Amino acid sequence: MNLTIIKTRSCRLRHLGILWMLLAMPLAASTVRIYIPNHAGTTIQIVDPTSNKVVDEIKDIENPEAVSFSPDGSRVYITQGSENVLNVFDRKTGKLIKKVPISGFANDMKATKDGRLILVCIAENPGALDIIDAASLERVKSIPTKSGLHDIDVTPDSKYAVASAPVGKFITVFDLQSVQVAWELAFDMGGPRPVVFESGPDGSARRIFVELSQLRGFAVVDFEKRQEVARIKFPDDEPPVTVRDAPTHGIGVAPDGKTLWVASRTYDCVFAYGLPEIKLLGRVHLPEIKPPGHAPIGGRPEWITFTPDSKTVYVANEADMSVSAIDVKTLKEVARIPTGQVPQRLSTLVIP
Repeated sequence: MNLTIIKTRSCRLRHLGILWMLLAMPLAASTVRIYIPNHAGTTIQIVDPTSNKVVDEIKDIENPEAVSFSPDGSRVYITQGSENVLNVFDRKTGKLIKKVPISGFANDMKATKDGRLILVCIAENPGALDIIDAASLERVKSIPTKSGLHDIDVTPDSKYAVASAPVGKFITVFDLQSVQVAWELAFDMGGPRPVVFESGPDGSARRIFVELSQLRGFAVVDFEKRQEVARIKFPDDEPPVTVRDAPTHGIGVAPDGKTLWVASRTYDCVFAYGLPEIKLLGRVHLPEIKPPGHAPIGGRPEWITFTPDSKTVYVANEADMSVSAIDVKTLKEVARIPTGQVPQRLSTLVIP
């Protein structure tokens, strides 16, 4: 065979081999970061979940309250207790883009998945949900409520939000298409605290899980029926820890929709439930604090977030000044990350 033909065929095979190797290679993984606002301090720590180490820090934010992000990861939104503004930062440069005035003291805050809106819970009575346009960075509306708002969650399809009002003892569901209140639901067992949607494959709302101030467990609300359909109580099989306020204060549905995680201050642990059955899978005990000369006290587990692959759940231990990283499959704590003072509303950033 002609030497030139052999060389040409060999070159083509090498090119085909390289092409097949490229096609077989997985797409580059997204970058994931866990943000930890230290509510009693001035910092927000940023954790790499592959190492569970702090890799960066946002400083000089007095009493950071909540953190959220634009869908492309280019912007970081932060509310704070010391100033009635929404801080908008460029994530890459760390530069402040704008301070957006809001109508009062902020509690929780979320950006919608479609990137259109930023929703801020106003805790001051009578309460409101401030609506900020993400394109113009202007507050375009404040939807009044009967009482101050505490926590918020948004459906993945960006059509609805639900916020809790602990003093008013109700939750409010907001229609984000018409930008108005859709419906409210009152509770008889203390005010609701953290709330979370369970969503269908299309991102629509199915159920709302609601923590109540006087319940060692949580309530289940059917979204279509607009009514409470169940109350799930924790097993009463361990000596409780004395708490000064709500016995539960952290709840989250894993991104794959297969598990629900509920933090219990009373038992100093986080309970895991299988969905959709709400079947108890187990619990993970969280750090105790052992003051000299006193009996151990709880670390006050609080808010919850996840890695996007649903393999790891993170729980803020407010009193212990740490965050626990828990393996979802084994129900084991795999890391404990030291934090600043009073870590609270954890959030997950995914950079495409």
